Amino acid sequence: MSIYNFSAKAMNGKEISLEAYRGKTLLIVNTASQCGFTFQYEDLQKLYDRYKDKNFLILGFPSNQFADQEPGSNDEINTFCTLNYGVNFPMFQKIDVRGDEAHPLFKYLAGSKPFEGFNHQHSVAKLLMAVIQEKHPEYMEGDSIKWNFTKFLINSSGEVVKRFEATTDPLDMEQDIEELLA
Repeated sequence: MSIYNFSAKAMNGKEISLEAYRGKTLLIVNTASQCGFTFQYEDLQKLYDRYKDKNFLILGFPSNQFADQEPGSNDEINTFCTLNYGVNFPMFQKIDVRGDEAHPLFKYLAGSKPFEGFNHQHSVAKLLMAVIQEKHPEYMEGDSIKWNFTKFLINSSGEVVKRFEATTDPLDMEQDIEELLA
């Protein structure tokens, strides 16, 4: 099995088979517009701009499952990302990324690469851990998605290579991306 077995609705409502991305190195990210990690959109766009001509693509999947930090409609999300961060990599419609109603792609991604912990040196890590421990300790169970801006690096064969948590800034993944593009 690979990511090519899945499809999702693009922001325009069109169902897209991930087969369309065969042969590309991908970074799949669950996003939110009102999160302490929303600033990562800026560096995700930088990575996309830097490597898009080398068969690299970022796929964004908004989710409102973490402290209601993505409450807007798909149109509002799309407008926010475009106007505030110049996002022009593919964005998909809002989905669930954890739990019984999780999109099958994210069940597959989380099952492919287990949670290995947060980077406790990250500037937002202490706040994130406090919120999870106080309000949502169940998020720490199993290998499910723990928070917004969990990122999965996919090789050109559609295999999940690495998982990066919210506490890994996008530019800190650059070496891993370059290794796959080499």
